[in-house]
Amino acid sequence: MAGDPRGSEEQWCLAVPRREAEAARRRLIEEGILDRRRKPRPEGDVVFLPVTEGIAGAVRCELETFPERIRPPRHELVGGIAIMQDDDPKGAEMLLASRPSLHTVLLPESSVEGEYRTRRFRVLAGTPTTRTRVIEYGLRFDVDLALAYFSARLATERQRILDVMEEGERVLDMFAGVGPFAITLAGKAGVVFAADLNPAAVHLLVHNGALNRRENIIPMLADAGALARIGLAPFDRVIMNLPLAAPQFLETAAGLCRDGGTIHLYALQEEEGECLPRIRAVTAGSVTERMVRTYSPGKWHAVYDIVVERDGT
Repeated sequence: MAGDPRGSEEQWCLAVPRREAEAARRRLIEEGILDRRRKPRPEGDVVFLPVTEGIAGAVRCELETFPERIRPPRHELVGGIAIMQDDDPKGAEMLLASRPSLHTVLLPESSVEGEYRTRRFRVLAGTPTTRTRVIEYGLRFDVDLALAYFSARLATERQRILDVMEEGERVLDMFAGVGPFAITLAGKAGVVFAADLNPAAVHLLVHNGALNRRENIIPMLADAGALARIGLAPFDRVIMNLPLAAPQFLETAAGLCRDGGTIHLYALQEEEGECLPRIRAVTAGSVTERMVRTYSPGKWHAVYDIVVERDGT
């Protein structure tokens, strides 16, 4: 607790098996959510790793605080790029010098915008580029942040869905981007149809599929709203990772998913259950809602795991 002579306080943390602790720590660093101010706490066969937010699986526990030191500016890591939240060129140079793996520090000059879900950036330090390589659970993704949206913070989500999949499933990724969900799930799926409206994203998706030797991905340059008109056979699982707009495509997703199949809907919301009315309009099946991460004050990134079950079947 605060005030403890050892400098400990209650903190969000993930409990991981001791033998997996180092791999988990590196993954959390890549995702930008390891709290470097706190000391990991070993306890028996488990190590409690401090995280900066209440992500899925996190619990509250007492962790010691490292001695006070100069803290790096607020940032998010995407491969070798740090995305800072403040216009601080000196802080950017300090951040670049403190992490050998970094080659560039960027400042967003816009929010995610336009039909291609992109942001504009300004280089604060390092190599003038928006392209980098992200390594996630052994998979490699080449990303260009100015051309296609990418979030490293969903790495754990992608693994969660992979773990619950059956071998040989037919999967549809309606908003595939550069392919992180599609390529991850292709490790178990029979086939993955990966669609996106952004030509640059589809180009990188094709590149990343080859980079990871995934031969069971069918890339599609397509508007998600038009997919129902193509004549695709029903899917076992549908991924809807377009948090700002995915709910409006639920009817299309339900029509493309087989009875008993699963839709994973990602949405930004301000209230628990905000998407339930839309979901209940397309399925009578079970729905599980989970918070993936906080997004901004009063708003969080949620996922709904939805079983498609049509009335009268």
